[in-house]
Amino acid sequence: QVQLVESGGGLVQAGGSLTVSCAASGRTFNGKAMGWFRQAPGKEREFVAAITWYGSNTYFADSVKGRFTISRDNAKNTIYLQMTSLKPEDTAVYYCAAATTSYIVTYTRGYDTWGQGTQVTVSS
Repeated sequence: QVQLVESGGGLVQAGGSLTVSCAASGRTFNGKAMGWFRQAPGKEREFVAAITWYGSNTYFADSVKGRFTISRDNAKNTIYLQMTSLKPEDTAVYYCAAATTSYIVTYTRGYDTWGQGTQVTVSS
């Protein structure tokens, strides 16, 4: 069974940093792009960042550009989202997902495998 399991969420003060991880098990996602999305209460799930298989290309939502970094370790079948200069509006459940393609997509229907999410709360 394919699984994506996020970890590393928590409570952090505004201006702080946090790194969330996503480990894949059951199979590898060879050649697939991977992404991070987030969903705040009462809001739709939104794209945060994505990375291609070799990590040569990354893409970020405007709201996190310059503050967040996405990376992957294919040997460990894990992707990471490093978040700095966190703001209260970054508070959400963060989900990782595996794309259906090798190239970056920013919409949810472009991903067919999702993790269960990890809560990130930024206090003001």
